[in-house]
Amino acid sequence: MSEHLEIVPYDPRWPREFESERKRIAAALGELALRVDHKGSTAVPGLGAKPVIDIQISVEQLHPLETYAAALARLGYKHLPHPDDAFCPFFYRPSDWPHTHHVHVVQAGGDEERRILAFRDYLREHSSVARDYEEVKRRLAPRYSAAEFSSRQAYADAKGEFINRITRVALAGGHPRGL
Repeated sequence: MSEHLEIVPYDPRWPREFESERKRIAAALGELALRVDHKGSTAVPGLGAKPVIDIQISVEQLHPLETYAAALARLGYKHLPHPDDAFCPFFYRPSDWPHTHHVHVVQAGGDEERRILAFRDYLREHSSVARDYEEVKRRLAPRYSAAEFSSRQAYADAKGEFINRITRVALAGGHPRGL
C-alpha cells in the first residue's frame, strides 16, 4: 500500500504561504476573482492538517470553466474533471503528488461559498471543536493512501459527517461573518 495521508502540526508559515499565492491568483485572474479565501485546516490557527494550502476563489459565473482555467493553468494549476464541477471545480499544483496547493472555485454569494467559509470561521472561533476535528482527521488519515486520488477522496468523504454537522451549527449561528 502507498504511504498513508499524514496530518502534521500547525505551521505558522501557512497563512504567509496562502497570502503569497493569493496575490499570484488575484493578479492572474484580475476582476474574475471576486474573493480569494484561505480555507480548510491550514486556515485555522493551531489546527493540524495535511500540508496543502487550500484556497477558495469566488467568481461571478462558474461556467464556462475556460474563463479562469487558462489563467490558473499558467500558474501551474491542473484541473481535475469531477462531478463537483457543477458547483465547485477543483484545481491543484503541482501536477504530481504531493500537492502543495488546492483551489476550489465557487459561485460568489452561493451556498458552497457560504458553507465552506462558515465551517472555517466556526473552527477559528471554537478551538475545542477544531481539536475534535483534528482528532477525527488523525484517526482517519492512516487508513488512506496519500498517492491515490480515490483514496484521498474517500478520506474527504469519511470526514463528511463531522464537517456537515459543524457546518449546520455554524450556519445556524450566523457564520460566515461579514460575507
